[in-house]
Amino acid sequence: MKNLFSGIYKDKTVLVTGHTGFKGSWLVYWLEKMGAKVIGYSLKAPTNPNHIELLNPDIVSIIGDIRDLEKLDKVFSEHKPDIVFHLAAQPLVRLSYENPIETYETNVIGTLKVFEACRKNNVKAIVNITSDKAYENKEWVWGYRENDPMGGYDPYSSSKGCADILASSYRNSYFNLKEYKKTHNTLLATCRAGNVIGGGDWAKDRLMTDIMLSVSQGKKVSIRNPKATRPWEHVLEPLSGYLCVGQKLLEENIGFAEAWNFGPSDEGSISVEEVVKNVKMHWNKIEYEINKEINQPHEANLLKLDCSKAHILLGWKDVWSSKTSFEKTVKWYKAYYENSATILTESDLESYIKDAKAKKLEWATGK
Repeated sequence: MKNLFSGIYKDKTVLVTGHTGFKGSWLVYWLEKMGAKVIGYSLKAPTNPNHIELLNPDIVSIIGDIRDLEKLDKVFSEHKPDIVFHLAAQPLVRLSYENPIETYETNVIGTLKVFEACRKNNVKAIVNITSDKAYENKEWVWGYRENDPMGGYDPYSSSKGCADILASSYRNSYFNLKEYKKTHNTLLATCRAGNVIGGGDWAKDRLMTDIMLSVSQGKKVSIRNPKATRPWEHVLEPLSGYLCVGQKLLEENIGFAEAWNFGPSDEGSISVEEVVKNVKMHWNKIEYEINKEINQPHEANLLKLDCSKAHILLGWKDVWSSKTSFEKTVKWYKAYYENSATILTESDLESYIKDAKAKKLEWATGK
């Protein structure tokens, strides 16, 4: 694995905020396998069980709040990361309605303080992770492009839009590309991804998690918004995109210090009810019912990304179809619940890389 992404991550010091979360845990595991010196900075894992403790990766794990600038500064000063992947966030739409202050403080002010720690400590590259929900969603059938306006109906989506605008401001004000290697040495990119699935996610109010928890308890899963259509992708898909962008920044390629979308092909955009029917094929114990409660908080019905820019300029493409992604996800949880907490993370990663090589993707082949 150390030759992936042209071997750029081997022996690099990589700081990942939010490493105890779902996406963060998969990312630090992959980075460790590629020979990176990984520093994780995050709050404690939000659930029990959780993926990071099951993996127990060989990394430096620091429990801290991204809103604590003094502690952030100490960590950055001590470890001197070459690159930062900023994933730490309050990531749930419904929780953002319940606690908007914490959502904005974490997702906006927390991001601001991470950028300040990067600026003060002369970090070479920053990959800032926001969300497809950062776009001003008009619920149209076209995918959003990177130059479409930011927005956000609910507090979570709005906070991610704010974080995206903040990144753009820092790129103009402090990490201006025209001043690169003159007044600063930092390249900053922002990445946006759609609905991510995969093993090891136990966060509340996520469709796949709700399904897997319900079946493990012998219950029917209650489905809200059955007609809502989302771009579903396995967690390894956007992570490969983030790592592609990180590679370009570490190679000092200033043309990649901008915004990037990472989502599935059009066939990956399917309705919530179709997702449930699909996963039921891989675990016949799954049963569901439609939640007909009318007083549900607003959630978008239609949202997808245009990833042409990543396809053309990065040579990035999704590796697995939606059917494969659902199958891999269900099998991960099925093994965990029916086979004494067996986890398939390593085999899933190896399978993903093998399939990426078969598709001759640049990051996997080194060409």
